[in-house]
Amino acid sequence: MNRSQVLSACLLSGALSASALAYGQGSQHKGYIQASWQSASEYASWYERGASVNRFGAGDNRLNLSRAVLDSRFDLSSSWSAHSVVQYVPDPESKVGFTELYAQYKPISKGAYQPALRVGGFYPKMSLENPDIGWSSPYNYNYSALNAWLGEELRIFGLEASLKRSGKRLKTPSEHNWQWFVGVYKGNDPTGAALSWRGFSSHDRQSVFNESLRLRPTAGFMSPQLSGQAWQIEPFTEIDGRFGYYIGAHWSYQNRHSLRAYWYDNNGDPAIVNYETGQYAWDTKFWSLAYKFKITRQTHLIAQAMSGNTAMGRARGVDNDFDSQFVLITHRWQKFRLSGRIEQFKVKDLDHWTFDPNASDGGAITTTLKWRITDSWRLGAEFQFLETKVANRIDGNFPTRQIEQLWRVSGEYRF
Repeated sequence: MNRSQVLSACLLSGALSASALAYGQGSQHKGYIQASWQSASEYASWYERGASVNRFGAGDNRLNLSRAVLDSRFDLSSSWSAHSVVQYVPDPESKVGFTELYAQYKPISKGAYQPALRVGGFYPKMSLENPDIGWSSPYNYNYSALNAWLGEELRIFGLEASLKRSGKRLKTPSEHNWQWFVGVYKGNDPTGAALSWRGFSSHDRQSVFNESLRLRPTAGFMSPQLSGQAWQIEPFTEIDGRFGYYIGAHWSYQNRHSLRAYWYDNNGDPAIVNYETGQYAWDTKFWSLAYKFKITRQTHLIAQAMSGNTAMGRARGVDNDFDSQFVLITHRWQKFRLSGRIEQFKVKDLDHWTFDPNASDGGAITTTLKWRITDSWRLGAEFQFLETKVANRIDGNFPTRQIEQLWRVSGEYRF
């Protein structure tokens, strides 16, 4: 670990202590500091404008302070609370920032129906894979490519209203529970750029507010049609002045089956570009379906599928369909958890800009063993076989097909 990593971790731990003292009983704090070693890819990471789709690329086969997270809740009244998630990441440069920051209104209700409201910046609750601290996964270290993309490019900056129906509180009790969601927001206009110019990627890095993500320059960027595009993405910016929206529904049955269905549409105008920042508005829409089945108390199955389209430029010069699916099975035994995931993903190039190929596809198999040594200390190891094929790699004289076999060992301190 370098000095800046250690300093950032100390600052985050100090922020935790200061917050706890300042807010006392009206606040709750949890978090973790994670150090990892991962075998190196043959190529530099795409965060370093390389050809590897992994978070850590060539030269990164060393011990890294891979993440530090502080997840806080502040009770403002019996109905209102404030929530924040602050995260440190070392790559490509060390930074500390918010991944979520919002206020929540949730009045006390004795009836079967309970309304709620969230205002600010947050994740929609699409994922059943990422229920842990700071939207992380308790199963695998590297998220599925589907949810890794959500962590990179999607965040809601607006308002979400929901209504929950508890089956047990109905006059005629039911084992079926429902919750409905609707959200409206601004920002998130460039969502889809990473999928189009890099493809899906399996990792555990989340973008912080106001972050820019580097792009590996391809031949398409040298064309007049893409001259307004910067060699970086600012995924959470507002460009076209339009509101986006999403709708969702959660269903659960007997505390064994859970289903989440969402439709997302950022309502972007692909003809609009901000020439000062070099960012286009992308028209991105997709549906997501997630399912969890508790086979036994110790063994659970999780599956999720996504399919959509993203486009940018006048006359939709870049126009791509995309889809991704995974199945994950996890088993907990005493202080150990063993999880395995298989997935596939694809971006289909629909446009006629032959100078800017966007097609990509691939798949991965991931196996992870985690050991909860104590309530505070965790240790784990992960192996991932990842195969990707990205058409525009040929622009940098890289092979379009790439196979990576990655090992990772991680230790965590939780508080």
